[in-house]
Amino acid sequence: MQSQKALWPWKLLLAAIILMMAAGIWGATKQIDYTWRWQRVPQYFIYQSETLQPIPFDGRVHKIVEADKSALLTLESDTGETLEISVDTKTLEVSEGDELFEGDYLGSISEWRFGPLLQGLGVTLWISFFSGIIGMALGLVIGLCRISSNYCVRHLAILYVELIRGTPLLVQIFIFYFFLGTVFDLNRHVAGIGALAIFSGAYVAEIIRAGIQSVPRGQMEAARSLGMTVPQAMKNIILPQAIKRTLPPLAGQFISLIKDSSLVSVIAITDLTKGGREVITSTFATFEVWFTVAAMYLILTSLLSQIIFWMERRFAVSD
Repeated sequence: MQSQKALWPWKLLLAAIILMMAAGIWGATKQIDYTWRWQRVPQYFIYQSETLQPIPFDGRVHKIVEADKSALLTLESDTGETLEISVDTKTLEVSEGDELFEGDYLGSISEWRFGPLLQGLGVTLWISFFSGIIGMALGLVIGLCRISSNYCVRHLAILYVELIRGTPLLVQIFIFYFFLGTVFDLNRHVAGIGALAIFSGAYVAEIIRAGIQSVPRGQMEAARSLGMTVPQAMKNIILPQAIKRTLPPLAGQFISLIKDSSLVSVIAITDLTKGGREVITSTFATFEVWFTVAAMYLILTSLLSQIIFWMERRFAVSD
C-alpha cells in the first residue's frame, strides 16, 4: 500500500483535474447567452400555500379568539348550527357579529406543501422500489429456470430473456400500457411498474444465472453427499454464495432501474422527470431545472451505491 507521502502528488493531480473541469464548465456557461434564474427553483421543492376559508352556510360570526398567528372563529347559522374554523390572524376579514352568506370568505390558512419536484421524487422512489422488488423476485425465478435441466423450462426462460433484452424499454412501456393495460384494465402506475419489473427481471435473471454458475460444482456435490436435496442445496449453499458475488452487478442494475424509471413519464406518470418538465413550462428555467433533476437522480443512485458497499463489507466480514 502506498504511503501518504507517495500519495500527495496524486491527490494534487486529482484536485487540479477537478478544478480544470469546473473551470471548463464555467467557461462553457459564459459562452451561451443565458440568464441563470436559480432563485426560481427552491419554491418547487416546498412552498407555502394559502387556502381561502369560506363560510359553509348563511349566518354570523359569533365569537373570535385570536392567538399568536391564528384566529379561531365560532360561526352560528340561521338555524342555530355552530361551527369552528381557524384562519391566519393576518388574513382575517371579518369581525364578531358580522352577518355573512354562504361562500363568503373569512380569511385564509397557510400550510406548507411539497412542490412538483419533491412529489415527482416520491413517485420515482416508490415506482423504482416496487419494480425493483418484483424484478428481483422475477429475475431469481427466471435465473433458476435458465439453469434448469428441463428443456422446456430452460428454453422458455431463454426466450423471455432474449425477447426483453432485445427490445427497447420505451417500446415495452407502450406495449404494456396501451395493449396489456387495455386488455386487463390496468392503470398507468401498475402498467409502469409492471413494464419496469419485467424489463429489470430479464437482466437480474442473467446476473443470478452467472452468479450461480460461478460457484464451484464441488459445492453442490458436497451438499448432495450430505443428503441435501437439490432445492435444499440451492437455498442453503449455492444461492447465499451467488448473491454475495452478484451484489456489484445487481447494484448497477438497480441504479439503471432508477434512471430508467424516468421513461414512465411518457404514459403520463408524474415522476421526477415529468415534474421537472412541468416546472420548466412555468419558469422557463430550463438548464437550472434539468441540472437540479440530474443532481436529485445522482443523490438517489449514490445513496443506493453506498448501501450496496455497506452490504458488501458486511458480507466480507461474515466470510
